[in-house]
Amino acid sequence: MIWILVVGFVAGIVARLLSPGPNNPSGFILTTILGIAGAFLATFIGQQIGHYGPNQGAGFITATIGALVVLFIWNRLVARNVISDPGNR
Repeated sequence: MIWILVVGFVAGIVARLLSPGPNNPSGFILTTILGIAGAFLATFIGQQIGHYGPNQGAGFITATIGALVVLFIWNRLVARNVISDPGNR
């Protein structure tokens, strides 16, 4: 569990650095949630297409790619005012 948090946090930081735009979620908790959500998304998609087995999780690179996808969705939702950005109050 701690390993997932560490990988999720690092993947979230890398995704925030790679993604352009001002709507990035800020703060330790949001960055960690972003990375963990990306890792779960990458694991789910990887298991569905047969890349990972039932007991395997996504690696760092695919977790980062998943975090980029989650960050892209976040940016689109903030840009359309569907959700508010808690970092910009």
